[in-house]
Amino acid sequence: MQKQIIQNWNQYCIDENFVGLGSTRKVYRVLDYVIKVHLHPIGYKQSKNEIEIYTSMADKGLDRLFAQTYYVDEFISVQKYYKPLELKNNQSYEVKVEENRRLIPNLFDEVLEILDKNFDCFDLIDSSNYGLNNDDKLVFIDYGMTKKLYEKEWIPLAEEGILPQIHFDFCIICGLEKELRMYGDYDKDKRCYECGKE
Repeated sequence: MQKQIIQNWNQYCIDENFVGLGSTRKVYRVLDYVIKVHLHPIGYKQSKNEIEIYTSMADKGLDRLFAQTYYVDEFISVQKYYKPLELKNNQSYEVKVEENRRLIPNLFDEVLEILDKNFDCFDLIDSSNYGLNNDDKLVFIDYGMTKKLYEKEWIPLAEEGILPQIHFDFCIICGLEKELRMYGDYDKDKRCYECGKE
């Protein structure tokens, strides 16, 4: 099935299969897999980091804490699907160990330390970066952003309005308060994704 998904990925990337959108990648579900479409070269770099990190963690016997990345090229990556964490009040939130103890798998703290020290990983406490396995424990699903990549490449592009930043505000179409994708200080288009703004 992986080979079929890789060869025909375009046909699966349709609205019915959409599961998520970040600033550099858009995600679609196909059975037990997700296709992450790279919207920007930074997304490609994140996906390459994910396959490297997954391989290293598998060598350490820690791969059960990560969504396996099976394939990466300049257009897409293919990864194992895990159910995302639900939003709270229409937004993602910081995963705090004390408050979410029932979700925390064994060796979680050790893995966070390895990701920080060995891979310079960034933004690993946001709920949008996790899925839940069959035991309702956290699994890293978005783990390829590094501090260097964020500071040197992502921030300048976000400040220029090329990449979106997430702001919590009211959508002018549906009227709900939720996460909006805003492109720089001069972007006045306060529509949510569901109301047509990518």
